[in-house]
Amino acid sequence: MNYETKALGKLNCNKTLSTSKFLAKFPNRSGGVTSFSMITIEMARQLALALPEVVEKSHFEIPDFRVGGKIFATLHTDRKIVMVKLSLVDQSVFCSYDKEVIYPVPGGWGRKGATYINLKKVKKAMLNDAMTTAWKNVAPLKLVKKYFSPC
Repeated sequence: MNYETKALGKLNCNKTLSTSKFLAKFPNRSGGVTSFSMITIEMARQLALALPEVVEKSHFEIPDFRVGGKIFATLHTDRKIVMVKLSLVDQSVFCSYDKEVIYPVPGGWGRKGATYINLKKVKKAMLNDAMTTAWKNVAPLKLVKKYFSPC
């Protein structure tokens, strides 16, 4: 378990990392990002499928990833973005990193936590943490307890 998963997930007894500490862990381009390669569609798919009990299906011809029958992420292959379902608090923290990398879905869905992640610009660790956080937000509590140790 890394610091982002612990801070942003439900493992840390709902204590969240402050925005300034989060940003220190992921400096944006103006803050000195080290080089990284673009996340491919297949890499994003594998990150989602690596989470426990995830199945890939299709929602309006868009690949989606589900746990317990609920969608936690969709993969927009044409635009090279992933949509994850986050809580509003998690969305706020992730989006504080860089609005060109992670940003709310426009309109009502975004105001409910739906968040886009630009695969051309995101670091793999951040994408993994966002997907893990989304998985925990929609997974049945029984599964969260089974696969992630409680506090």
